[in-house]
Amino acid sequence: MKRLLWILGTLVALAGLQWGLNALLLDGPIRQGPYYYQILMLAGINVILAVSLNLTNGITGQFSIGHAGFFAIGAYVAAAVSVYGGPALLSSLASLGTLPPVVGESVILLAASVAAVIAASAAGWLVGMPSLRLRGDYLAIVTLGFGEIIRVVILNVDAVGGARGFTGIPRYSNAFWIGLGVVAAIATVHHILRSSHGRALLSIREDEIAAQAMGVAVTRHKVTAFVIGAAFAGLAGSLFAHFTMYIHTNSFTFVKSFEIIIMIALGGLGSLAGAALGAVVLTVLPELFREFAEYRMVIYALALILIMIYRPQGLLGKGRFLGRRGNGSSAGKSIDK
Repeated sequence: MKRLLWILGTLVALAGLQWGLNALLLDGPIRQGPYYYQILMLAGINVILAVSLNLTNGITGQFSIGHAGFFAIGAYVAAAVSVYGGPALLSSLASLGTLPPVVGESVILLAASVAAVIAASAAGWLVGMPSLRLRGDYLAIVTLGFGEIIRVVILNVDAVGGARGFTGIPRYSNAFWIGLGVVAAIATVHHILRSSHGRALLSIREDEIAAQAMGVAVTRHKVTAFVIGAAFAGLAGSLFAHFTMYIHTNSFTFVKSFEIIIMIALGGLGSLAGAALGAVVLTVLPELFREFAEYRMVIYALALILIMIYRPQGLLGKGRFLGRRGNGSSAGKSIDK
């Protein structure tokens, strides 16, 4: 009963947030309100990406740099479902009687998001099963190659726009749905950390050989974390596609994967709140420097460097990461429990 009340309260709060942002930014007197609204929505999508990747990189201690590939899979699969299957689904709903437009839009977005999550999860399992038996740089190379393969494949699929990009995607994402995705990602990772599965992931991060010696199914746990992270990346892709209404492979290059890694490193590897904070900071920071035009990226880079020099454990990290390898110790071992 308590959990049900919490869920209902969250839904009501998100609906109130959507109404307030509409009144304040989209329909309100604030100058450049739609621009601020867009930044907030992109920040929410980046929070989902950062929290999901933190489950693999920060909590499990692996080094994946192909998260943009799962992000792309979710975006393109969801867009294809809504563009090609949306009209038929709306016709089916119309046969049931007169329904408010928001109902049909919500059903299509949910169907597209479920398809995106399933596709990204399947891709995560296919990549994770062989590659997560590797460690360190080898895993990074495999996941980086996967992300680029996905991008090149999409470029050659004309049904989803190919090199032109995918147009005609309806805008169904808003503050309610993106906020719901953020809550779902944070709540899921939080519950994983508090479970026995989360303890197993932390033990793998601290010392994989010792964890295996104690009976932890290392490969199975790593693949599970990888698949869950990929699933939420797919969800973020669906929300992104239905918010921007146009997607192109340029949004899913390896640079995007590195941006997500920087987000979780800035916030603090292994820190759930840190990943969310890092995502928000690195979404807003480039926009604050946009007025400087020529020097924007230089100032942006210097700001990140200064933060990592004076706060190497991240904004919300409590410990520092050691760089030793060998003798049974894992690279990037954290003393932050």
